[in-house]
Amino acid sequence: MSNPSRTADDILACARSLIIAGGYHGFSYADVANVVGIRKPSIHHHFPSKVDLVRTLVARYREEARAGIAHLERNISDPIELLRSYTAYWEACITNASAPFCVCALLASELPVLPDEVAIEVRAHFRWLSNWLASVLERGSQQGRLQLVTTPHVEAETFMATVHGAMLSARAYGDPKTFGTILNPLLDRLSARR
Repeated sequence: MSNPSRTADDILACARSLIIAGGYHGFSYADVANVVGIRKPSIHHHFPSKVDLVRTLVARYREEARAGIAHLERNISDPIELLRSYTAYWEACITNASAPFCVCALLASELPVLPDEVAIEVRAHFRWLSNWLASVLERGSQQGRLQLVTTPHVEAETFMATVHGAMLSARAYGDPKTFGTILNPLLDRLSARR
């Protein structure tokens, strides 16, 4: 018999891949069962509904993101280097196709048709990420390391939108280099000396 937590992890990993490939409505439990090699009732045992599955997936994704950012914060004190490391993570993911797109960004594009339970988790991810970026930008501005043209919050929203837009453009063009082409000028502008 397989390990129940391992099976749940496999189901979540499969759902994540399927969402990245086709969105929330682009997969079913039958698709997951075929990929994971289990029966649909086994999926229902772990996740009674698709809403439960995707809500759990997004909650786990948020935990992973928080852990990743905490790791960056422990190891990097310079705000511009924090931003560069954050974008370098996504650039590497896009280049090697390990996580070519933020699952929350993809789900955000479907917010009007997502179940409320999933939408709440997606919005919470964006609020958290925006707050973290704003804190980095504010620290950088106070230290004289970053040049902001507006408030840290607005700069954070701009930065976040640029990262996600660059992901989309890299995907649309089928060219991972597009990501850096879009992001590097923003990073250069932020780090410019007054």
